Amino acid sequence: MSTIKTVCVYCGSGPGTNPHFIEGAKAFGKALAENNIRLVYGGGSLGMMGAVASATLDHGGSVTGIIPDFLTKRENALTRAQEMIVTPDMHERKRLMFERSDAFVALPGGIGTLEELVEQLTWKQLGRHAKPVLLANFDNFWEPLFSLLSHMRQTEFIRAELSVDILKADRVEEILPMLNAAAARVADENKKLAPEVARKL
Repeated sequence: MSTIKTVCVYCGSGPGTNPHFIEGAKAFGKALAENNIRLVYGGGSLGMMGAVASATLDHGGSVTGIIPDFLTKRENALTRAQEMIVTPDMHERKRLMFERSDAFVALPGGIGTLEELVEQLTWKQLGRHAKPVLLANFDNFWEPLFSLLSHMRQTEFIRAELSVDILKADRVEEILPMLNAAAARVADENKKLAPEVARKL
């Protein structure tokens, strides 16, 4: 039985230039539906966002879209989603996406995708949460980021005692097993902590 019930997906509102990106988004949406895992995402119907959400719905899955009011027209909010939450701003959107998700997956995307991903990595590094964070590295899309993180560590802006706890999956089939394994490890570790400490993670 899956320990992950909801997955937040960060990804581009455009399709990108590589058809494997859209193919991967659709395949992941299908996998979410088949495993009865709810998709939480940015609410749009275009590009990578639209592909993952539509595929989830097309295969009988559940979708929660969370979109700020000013983007509802620009990103064509997906009216098919079972739940669409319109927020007053980006901060509220990101807060709700965090609260409603058991794990985070970044598909290929642009600056917005990167910003949302890095915020989760920062909070995790600072001990504010212990939810799995995974990069879907389709056709090595995220390799420049991994190189940058390595450079930051080499130059000691990421100090030796600070871990950057990030998962990497090259194929769609790897994503959910990796998330579930990571969530199970966290659950085991939390059992060893004092209850008041575990609740804060």
